[in-house]
Amino acid sequence: MTDIIKHECGIAVIRLLKPLDYYYNKYGSWQYGLDKLYLLMEKQHNRGQEGAGLGAVKLEASPGNEYIFRERAMGSGAISEIFSKVHESFQKFTPEQLRDIEFVKKTVPYAAELFIGHLRYSTTGKSGLTYVHPLLRRNNWASRSLALAGNFNMTNVDEMFQQLIAEGQHPRDYADTFVMLESIGHYLDREVQYQYDHLEKNHVSGQEASHVIEEKLDIPFLLKRASKIWDGGYALCGLVGCGDAFALRDPWGIRSAFYYYDDEVAVVASERPVIQTAFNLKKEEVHELQPGEAIVVKKNGHIGLHQIQERKEKITPCSFERIYFSRGSDYDIYRERKKLGELLVPKIIEAIDDDFDNTVFSFIPNTAEVAYYGMLQGLEDYFNHKKTSTILEKGNSLSKEEIDQILSRRVRSEKVAIKDIKLRTFIAQGNKRNDLAAHVYDVTYGSLRRGKDNLVIIDDSIVRGTTLKQSIIKILDRLDPKKIVIVSSSPQIRYPDCYGIDMSRMSEFIAFRAAIALLKERGMQHIIDETYEKSVAQSRKSKEEIVNYVKDIYAPFTDEEISTKIAQMLTSSDIKAEVKIVFQSIEDLHKACPGNQGDWYFSGNYPTPGGNRLVNNAFINYVEGQEGLPHQYSLNF
Repeated sequence: MTDIIKHECGIAVIRLLKPLDYYYNKYGSWQYGLDKLYLLMEKQHNRGQEGAGLGAVKLEASPGNEYIFRERAMGSGAISEIFSKVHESFQKFTPEQLRDIEFVKKTVPYAAELFIGHLRYSTTGKSGLTYVHPLLRRNNWASRSLALAGNFNMTNVDEMFQQLIAEGQHPRDYADTFVMLESIGHYLDREVQYQYDHLEKNHVSGQEASHVIEEKLDIPFLLKRASKIWDGGYALCGLVGCGDAFALRDPWGIRSAFYYYDDEVAVVASERPVIQTAFNLKKEEVHELQPGEAIVVKKNGHIGLHQIQERKEKITPCSFERIYFSRGSDYDIYRERKKLGELLVPKIIEAIDDDFDNTVFSFIPNTAEVAYYGMLQGLEDYFNHKKTSTILEKGNSLSKEEIDQILSRRVRSEKVAIKDIKLRTFIAQGNKRNDLAAHVYDVTYGSLRRGKDNLVIIDDSIVRGTTLKQSIIKILDRLDPKKIVIVSSSPQIRYPDCYGIDMSRMSEFIAFRAAIALLKERGMQHIIDETYEKSVAQSRKSKEEIVNYVKDIYAPFTDEEISTKIAQMLTSSDIKAEVKIVFQSIEDLHKACPGNQGDWYFSGNYPTPGGNRLVNNAFINYVEGQEGLPHQYSLNF
């Protein structure tokens, strides 16, 4: 993705199922859980570079000693910073003390059995340590303390907020993270109080009551009550101070979560390969948490899977997880990304007029590399079929030299562009900034024959088109190609994503701007006005009643017409080459990624009612020129 898009967060949970001395004796360190958490977080570093946090809970901490810990930091180096701080806390102890497991368990911070980690990308511009997970709700009752982290965006924060008020609470922040923390915390309090009142009637009190409450704490029940009205995509995990842990996935399956457990450890993470790598596991040993399902690990180590919310009839896991967000080292994702590239071959052949001899193929940026391999494989298959047909057609009339010439033809692939350094374009303003942006990539001179070759470059997605116009196309044009074909392995991004990506303003989408430009050019301004009127008319309806009328903006045009307009808009007057843009179709996206049918940013088909409300408000804000202002449905994490 050449445009800088902030996207998914990453989560990690580890529950050690044996005493600390077990890991010390077997693995040579009581820090086994902490070390594994570090691995899980580093392997998901791609999912969040604005901040990171970790939390830990000690089991059976004696009164007067801390049992719940947290460390957070901001910036791309946050993971190293928080773990450095944790290890610094060990330095005040002697080597002898750190080898004394009983002393370690009782006294040393983060010498714990439960760990939670989080990598953060925000989607609202809200920043600062306050918004870095895990969020913590402390209480002198361990069973009422809660550390919460997640990868989520909720579309009905207003309803969740009002629910808390109706329960008698006074929420201190409107962000969905805080609302979710207080919602779960509220029902956790009620569950503890219910158990306490029941025990008190039976004359059980004091520490005995606390232990019984911790044993009987019904995590699935309180999750079910808290999440009843939630609308959005979420993979949420939490630690309760008494030693319970959980992870919950939304019933639409929008956000991803995977788990593994054996007799030593239980672990949850956003992606499967990070668990495989950290614990040296096979693909089939790591399981996907199902939509609406929670995995709960009790203080006593009992592990259970519970259906918290009914699985929705139409499951729509986010397809961007497959195209861009997740690491390409996953067994299935690697093959799906290759397939995305392969399925583009017919459109690419059309775009270059079947002129293989005078076309060079490459990719930009590095995240598009796997799709590039798939594209090359598809081109080679087509090319080989074409060579075979030629030989069969001409048969014995071909000389040995002619056959050798046919067989020697290859798809021409080169490393055309290299992102060498990260220029600090923020130090410049206006045209100077744009000039610096044009030097973010270097080109490989001599990789094309000037004035003779076409250049095909595959990208994994095109959102705003800003980097393409200000940098990539200008850089590629220096090689003097006849034609530049930019190929997107994903379809045209037309609608806001309300479940995790930093894409909430309509004007950010080059496809939307192209459709608006076409409407104005063709005297169809009335469609914009009518869409606005219909959107305003339903703005006070409940989210369940709202329709996505923004689809009407695109309806008069074919995908090819919009692609052609996008190419025109991204080609500045100083570009000598002809520029074409080729997009993946939604149909082929589904062929390549059959298990992830979530395509709302391409199709406008939102899986939850709150999605239609968001796109409705986004279009109203666009027409009214209010996109830069915060509104009550803004998204948070």
